[in-house]
Order: sequence, then structure tokens, then C-alpha cells
Amino acid sequence: MPLFHFGNCLALACGPVLLTYKYSGLAEYNAFWKCVQSAVFYLFVQFVKMLIIATFFPPVDESSVFVVQTEFLKNTVDILDLVGLHFVITRICGKTDLKYLIAAIGWTSAEIIVTRCLPLWVGARGIEFDWKYIQMSLESNITLIHYLSMATLVWLRTRNDFNKSYTPLINVLLLLSCYRPLILE
Repeated sequence: MPLFHFGNCLALACGPVLLTYKYSGLAEYNAFWKCVQSAVFYLFVQFVKMLIIATFFPPVDESSVFVVQTEFLKNTVDILDLVGLHFVITRICGKTDLKYLIAAIGWTSAEIIVTRCLPLWVGARGIEFDWKYIQMSLESNITLIHYLSMATLVWLRTRNDFNKSYTPLINVLLLLSCYRPLILE
């Protein structure tokens, strides 16, 4: 039974990413290795973010006055995600309309592997059923939508034939996507 629960959680976490890859047309363009390249670049960006946060932001007590300011500065480092998405979208060879999908699916799949697979493997195989693993799997679907929207906004920002009056709105949405954890708290 625990292995069945693990399988259900894993299918709920990874299924939407696989279905998006298959039915968005990426499978027809043999974009698997491009998604893998995007995932590897995601890992590189996360490593750089980890180094920056560990170097420049000391740990702060929860009772401190500077908690919000420190969290704001830590979320400012998430702008590197936008830079990384921009790099992936501009450097990947392929059909222009599919570049943002390749970047988003690569980043989402790498994020699922790094942050969800090990906790699901360790916890969802336990003797007792727990809803937190279902919730963790559903959060990976929200992450897919988040990275798809971020990649789409970065792609819209890089287009030259786009109406320039929408640029401030796109910039605000990109900044809001960086500060999403702070806004949700």
C-alpha cells in the first residue's frame, strides 16, 4: 500500500509535466535534450543563488525586526531565475514559439526532481498515509503553471514586434513572480 501511495503522489507531481510535454508539440520536435539542457541550467542557477544567499545574507532570528527586509533581499536573488530563463530562451535553437515551453518544462522538471522526489520517496512510502505528500504533489502543478507564466513573460519581454505600451505591465508581473513567496507569506 505505501508503494501505491508513492506511485500516486509521483504521478500527480510528474504527470502534468509529461502531459504538457507530450501534447504541447514538443515531443514532435524532439525537444527532450533541449529540456534537459534547460534543466541543467536551472541547477546551475540554483547553485549560484545558493552561493549568493549563503555568502551575503546571514541567518536572522524570527524575533528580529529585519526579518521582512532580509526576506525581501533574499527574494531579490530570484531575479537570477529570470536572467536564467532569458538565457535559456535566447540560446536554445528551435522554433521561436516553443522556446518558452522548452525552458519552462525543463525548469519545472528539474525543480520537481530536486525538491519533490526525495521527500516523496522517503515520506510517501511510509506506513501511514499523510495528506502533506498529496499537497506537495499538487504544489508541483502550481510550480508548472508558475514557470510557464514566468517563461511566457520573459519571452514576451524579449520580443521586438510587441506593443511597447505593455512593457511596464510585463515588468511588474515579472517582479511579482520573483517576490511570490514573500507575497504569499
